[in-house]
Amino acid sequence: MGENPQNSHSHLSELLTHACLRAPERIAVQEELGRALTYAQLSDQADRVATRLARWGIGRGDCVGLLLPKGIEAVSSIHAVFRVGAAYVPVDPTAPVRRGAAILADAGVRAIVVHASLVQELLTLWTGTGPRPRLIVVGASTETEQLPATDTTWDEIQADTASTPLSPVTNSDDLAYILYTSGSTGTPKGVMLTHRNAFCFIDWCSRALGLADADGERFSAHAPFHFDLSIFDLFACCRHLGTLIIIGETLGKEPGRLSSFILEQKINVWYSAPSILGMMVEHAPQALEGDHAPRVVLFAGEVFPIRGLKALRAKWPLANLWNLYGPTETNVCTALPIPATIPDEQNTPFPIGWVCPPLQARVVDEQGQFTPVGSAGELLITGPGVMRGYFGRTDLDAVAFVRDADGTAWYRTGDLVIDDGTGCFAFHGRRDRMVKKRGYRIELGEIESALYQHQDVERAAVLSQNDESGVSIEAFVAVKAERKASIIAMKRHCTQYLPHYMVPDRIRFLTALPMTSTDKIDYQSLKALIHQASEPPA
Repeated sequence: MGENPQNSHSHLSELLTHACLRAPERIAVQEELGRALTYAQLSDQADRVATRLARWGIGRGDCVGLLLPKGIEAVSSIHAVFRVGAAYVPVDPTAPVRRGAAILADAGVRAIVVHASLVQELLTLWTGTGPRPRLIVVGASTETEQLPATDTTWDEIQADTASTPLSPVTNSDDLAYILYTSGSTGTPKGVMLTHRNAFCFIDWCSRALGLADADGERFSAHAPFHFDLSIFDLFACCRHLGTLIIIGETLGKEPGRLSSFILEQKINVWYSAPSILGMMVEHAPQALEGDHAPRVVLFAGEVFPIRGLKALRAKWPLANLWNLYGPTETNVCTALPIPATIPDEQNTPFPIGWVCPPLQARVVDEQGQFTPVGSAGELLITGPGVMRGYFGRTDLDAVAFVRDADGTAWYRTGDLVIDDGTGCFAFHGRRDRMVKKRGYRIELGEIESALYQHQDVERAAVLSQNDESGVSIEAFVAVKAERKASIIAMKRHCTQYLPHYMVPDRIRFLTALPMTSTDKIDYQSLKALIHQASEPPA
């Protein structure tokens, strides 16, 4: 069982197949209330779903949507999609359904695994062209009793005895999943990742992080499945025959309960955005004290304020802490192990680290020329972990990549970094108006687009700022003449168009927004207003 075939796989469908052969009775996935499946049971459940997808004619090159909470059904569905050679497209079940429906329509999915509570709204809001996707409905609902014959329920599929193991023709460069990220124009964009892309990351994890195949490895699944952190949870766990502990959306946001849950469940491999770790240290430090602290703790998606990281290191002195960095387009592309002792005098965040081989990095100025050591420039990444491109958006691809004379494509991360001379990069912000909050990538322009959907809004602008507690988002709104300004109503409006993490933390109403001489919103003046409001009174 100690075998670690790091480079023996080329398609993600092989992970569950091999795990089932090597440890069929080991628990593969467990929900927070205890419901669980062994690897053999997970494989059987995935086969039944795959059989139905194949019967519907879904196969290599197709996409299947996921619109349901994290759980056993979602994990089974992902493996089922791989077993027919298709790609999965996960969307946030807690976000407005109109956003999820638009994403799934854009991706051209041929089937959707959807929770029963979301079916009617999904169908009402569906705007896709061509035949409507087939539905596999999870959970009980009165609506499922009137499902068209073209659709089915999860229970019906699992009761079907005619499951058939499938072996489609596949390739490592086939599309594995599409993750949609916030778009500056108000329309999310789909990042296309292949099986080769995924294994580039998973292989690096196996080599660098000291993951083991021993019985008792328990991986957290804190990240939502539409978030790129989940790729590690789902597939590194399966490769190493671990048990995936599903942390639901509610528990994942409650630091007190979550701290206790980690130790009670003996989770020994943890991965999340820094904000949740910081919240646990701040609000429930006593719950982190125990004999079953995680052995490997990974964090990514945003800067970890040094004060919170020092507190975490004090609570878990023996854990291997890693600062991981990378946009969805590359997954993790640089990494830094945190030392066992953080010097008291260190008062700035740690660097984002060295590039993860076999990826390569370079730092360039605005003209594309290499920057000297110690000077800030944009980080570019190339290698087998870099995305295929944006789904249906060759215009974005043309901007996102630069090519060498030999054809090598370098992805422009948009992040500014400084090389310290050893190849270790320090993060120095963004070129554009994208921010990271609790690990989620947010285009401030998408929030502005949502605000303009309100009939009373004349002008809107959104800014972000960083402080010790992380990133906060502030919206400035000017309403039309004789219209009433209401913060509650405006926030309620935002929840109809945006996921919860994109709703502004603060909304400030102004009679008019400051403008430049070219009649554009003067963001510098708005930044000055934020700065003035944060200054203590004289």
